[in-house]
Amino acid sequence: MAVDATAVDLTRAMVTAPTRLADLLIVAPVALPLIGGALSLFLRNLPRLQPVIAIVVLALLVACEAALLSRVLAEGPLTMMMGRWLPPFGIAFTVDALGAVLALTAGVAGLAVAVYSATDVTVGDRRFGFYPLLLLLVTGVSGAFCTGDLFNLYVWFEVLLIASFGLIVLGGEPRQLDGAVKYGVLNLIATTLFLITTGALYGLVGTLNMADITARVAALPEGGAITTIAMLFLLAFAMKAAAFPLGFWLPASYHTPKIIVGAIFAGLLTKVGVYALIRVLAMLMPGERLMLADVITWVAALTLLVPALAALAESEIRRTLGWVVIAGIGNMLAGLALGSEAGYAGAIAYAVHSMLAMTAIYLTLGLTERIAGTSSLHQAGGIWRASPLVAALFLIMVLSASGLPPFSGFWPKAMLVRAALSADAGWIAAAILVSGFLVTLALGRVFLFAVWRDAPEGRPAAGTAGIVGPLVGVGLAAAIAVLGVLPQPLVAVASEGARGLIDPAGYLSSVFPEARP
Repeated sequence: MAVDATAVDLTRAMVTAPTRLADLLIVAPVALPLIGGALSLFLRNLPRLQPVIAIVVLALLVACEAALLSRVLAEGPLTMMMGRWLPPFGIAFTVDALGAVLALTAGVAGLAVAVYSATDVTVGDRRFGFYPLLLLLVTGVSGAFCTGDLFNLYVWFEVLLIASFGLIVLGGEPRQLDGAVKYGVLNLIATTLFLITTGALYGLVGTLNMADITARVAALPEGGAITTIAMLFLLAFAMKAAAFPLGFWLPASYHTPKIIVGAIFAGLLTKVGVYALIRVLAMLMPGERLMLADVITWVAALTLLVPALAALAESEIRRTLGWVVIAGIGNMLAGLALGSEAGYAGAIAYAVHSMLAMTAIYLTLGLTERIAGTSSLHQAGGIWRASPLVAALFLIMVLSASGLPPFSGFWPKAMLVRAALSADAGWIAAAILVSGFLVTLALGRVFLFAVWRDAPEGRPAAGTAGIVGPLVGVGLAAAIAVLGVLPQPLVAVASEGARGLIDPAGYLSSVFPEARP
């Protein structure tokens, strides 16, 4: 039989096996909100339909992400190659326990914001694109958690950054524009630095696939260019995560947009920066993380303590919460600094808690602002008389954000303190505990002044919280309480994610099922 000399052996360049339907779960965290955002944009002249689209899409997203997490825990890391190109040449979506649990938590936070927004976002804001921008933001966050390609991590950062620019200026008030400038300039500098450093890493190892980078960096000699690259990544992602001393943009900008925008920002955006820092330094460059451990430790300690002190000095509740967000970043950086499985597990568990708790406390603050008409400590008050339910919700959020039992913030902090003591790093444990104490004082002060005391004379609490907002608050409070009372599932998932960072063999074999030639 004659042989066709023009035949091409596609098995040498492409995945020839048919894609299983179950594998579509790997791209669902990106595909669903992206399609929903496009649909919402096409139907922008139907403002009543906008929240329905967002809620349905995000509910489907949460269901798919829950199924994806379940499958990852059962089978290990999962990979899908875009365009069916063989790795490392194609763009990989690789989901492990760390990425899956953070994507699921981001979906829950996004769904809570979408439901809350149904009665909070005006018709004008709907027409100006609130819902397409919200779904695009969730797309970028989910893509960052699920990508297995370093350059596409940068791309997803850009996607969420573009969406956040649109959300932060929605309404066009002067203070929003001022906050957008501060937010935009610092984040664009960080993104540019990230891109430059990614180019330098590509020039050194010749690949952008995270699994391939992990293997190639391990074969490099210690020191030299790779250490410089690791330091630049630390600088870029620390700026994204609002770590000390690069985080002053956050309290200067997060208090300016609408409270619902502040909620999704506080819950998700800085966590993407921390995730990128953990993924790159803990998995891709563990040797360089060890060399930078002292620097990361000092950054973590100062990020824990300085914002907590600053929160005590604020008289504007939104700015106080901005500092609390940054203090929470310090806990996650402490886990990265420890570099142990227990430390990483504590950081992952704290990230899940923070995404829920920060979203919840901002949304609850929105309810108090509806009632009191202000977020100033000097003018707010009387919330408990006007709405005991909102007052109770705010107290739950304060206790959770402070890391007190029986809510979700207690166990991640306990894990981090135990990991620090086991590593003979008592002063890190002390910094975590002191920061928690200061945050408790700052948030307790907010509760006593804005919620518990009577309203100042001449300014009675006369607004109403509505029905939908408190229901969302009850749902988030229930989730926070369940994670506090039954922490075992969260601890188990966080521990699995930590093991994947310490030993990425499963991650690598997911991308390269057969040994690379």
